[in-house]
Amino acid sequence: MNLRALFFVQLFVFSALAWGQTPSPSPSDVEKVEVTPSLLEVEVGQDVQFTAVAKDKSGRALPDKPSKWFSSPFEIAGSDENGRFHFVRAGTVRVGAIIGGKPGTARVLVRQEAVARIDVDLTSQNLYVGDTYLPMAIPRTWEGNPLHEVGIQWISSVPQVAYVDSVGVVHAIAPGTSQLKAVSKGVSSQEITLNVQPALASTFGIEPSVAEIRTGDVIHFKIAGEQTKLQVRWTISGNTATMTADGAFVAEKPGTYIVAALAGGHIASTAVHVKARGIRRQLELVGRAFVPDVQFAEQWIFGKYAYLSTISDRLFVYDISNPSLPKLTETLKVDARIINDVSITPDGSIGVITREGASDRKNGIIFLDTTDLAHPKILSQYTATVTGGVHSAYIYGKHVFITDDATGSMRVIDFQDVKAPKEVARWQVQSPLNESQIGRTRYLHDLQVVNGIAYLAYWRDGLVILDVGNGIKGGSPENPKFVSQFRLNYGELYGGDWVAGSHAVFRYKNYVFIGDEVLSTMSDIFSKERVPARGAVHVIDVSDLEHPKKVAEYQVPEAGSHNVWVEDDLLYMGYYGGGARILDVSGELLGDLYKQGREVASYWTGSAEGFRPNLPFTWGAQPYGGLIYFNDINSGLWIMKLGHSKD
Repeated sequence: MNLRALFFVQLFVFSALAWGQTPSPSPSDVEKVEVTPSLLEVEVGQDVQFTAVAKDKSGRALPDKPSKWFSSPFEIAGSDENGRFHFVRAGTVRVGAIIGGKPGTARVLVRQEAVARIDVDLTSQNLYVGDTYLPMAIPRTWEGNPLHEVGIQWISSVPQVAYVDSVGVVHAIAPGTSQLKAVSKGVSSQEITLNVQPALASTFGIEPSVAEIRTGDVIHFKIAGEQTKLQVRWTISGNTATMTADGAFVAEKPGTYIVAALAGGHIASTAVHVKARGIRRQLELVGRAFVPDVQFAEQWIFGKYAYLSTISDRLFVYDISNPSLPKLTETLKVDARIINDVSITPDGSIGVITREGASDRKNGIIFLDTTDLAHPKILSQYTATVTGGVHSAYIYGKHVFITDDATGSMRVIDFQDVKAPKEVARWQVQSPLNESQIGRTRYLHDLQVVNGIAYLAYWRDGLVILDVGNGIKGGSPENPKFVSQFRLNYGELYGGDWVAGSHAVFRYKNYVFIGDEVLSTMSDIFSKERVPARGAVHVIDVSDLEHPKKVAEYQVPEAGSHNVWVEDDLLYMGYYGGGARILDVSGELLGDLYKQGREVASYWTGSAEGFRPNLPFTWGAQPYGGLIYFNDINSGLWIMKLGHSKD
């Protein structure tokens, strides 16, 4: 979790620490800070100079100067030390200054970004008179973010051959050829060639002719007989099912649906009967570990021990050989405001923890000797190039891939000699803007390495895929190579006053699961009040690593996704205010997984003695040894097992 993104009043403290600066102490005569201009509308790419004035209780201006300038959400705007802000993304942002320990802010609306290009499928389309065709186009920003809320107009060069109606559907009118292009905000796409043939004399059928499936199952329909190369437009009865352009069908609710294919001037139809998925099960509590007035963060379960990090300076170790009665064996204290990530090598000999907010401003990572799992000891640390803080780490062989808070880059640390770890590589997303403009708005949040491929949750830059030893692009841990990127438009997805981005990443089979973290800019991690959270899990098909595509999503209403773990066709996760969640991800995934009834189990992890009483704020989950371990920020570790069926 990005604590700089979690609250804007406390933001300046962590941001200052992350950038090697410390806010000045608060003089008693500074009552408030006024930032001007106080309300402003700007465009992406614009620079604005802000000023900040401290005032005492009588309203008299003081000579004190800002010790820190900041923005929230931080990814929308970056600033220099003099209060000149550069706005790089659309959305609502508060820019502010700290004087004498007191924050003051101004509100800025950054208008929707301009269309830089329009992506279309350039494959020529072969139609028959009477056919209809729905072309797809995606306007994109200069970064490549999709713009779904801007209007698109389709233009046919020969409307007598192919006419486009007011909602963008192409109607094949007469034999001939026409060129089709999309236009938005003065930008045109490349042209698609439409070849219209005379109407077919023969009809066709659909395979399978009759189908019976469960909600969430995907079935692929196709044209039967000789007409297999027709341009088909698929339709379905009802609005609780999804039908893709290539004939894939999935339903959210039980019932009978009529599937129709329109092609060559003819129509064929068939029926599909959908049954309830029927997979709900109970989650049964086995045991708990809890420390009053402590907010927990990450967990790592290994052997008979559970390692729990905290939003503080302590790492807790529990003996879970008797999971119904976890026993605290060690409390390891380090210099940090947050011990965020924790993990252990597969052989159990070395652990890694990440730090943010160290008092000496040397954050980085700490290597632990875990040969005695009950009592880990500090072996060494690496801080040289990551003093600004490390949020996440992933161990892969004798390398640990880590995030660098200060620069938004990925660092690769070689720990073959664990007492003398060294950096061997750095990689970061690039931008048309220079580093002084983009550096503080770029943020890498999470990463995972599987079979020599690194998957990076790169906040507003979406999913980034790198070759770090797979061979697809000749990469290695010492020389990461870019493979592909999948972008989402978080401003469109969640709107203003939310800090939002790609937060968690997990590769399983041919899918990558990306969890968004979406938190109110006004939240306070240290208060006892509820922390509002939103966010979906996006399912990205990476069968073709160079061309990732979104196929499904999972979103619990009015709750926020966090960490994900997938094993044996089950997705386990902490869903913040939605508690503990388990999802069936077997088979092919398509559409809205929540509405399809793919949830296996859920559990409300609120507790009366929790940091925030009776409020769940579940961080993550890990299946291990036939049990499931859910860690909750408010209420500690919940050890559970899947019980009997509820359906």
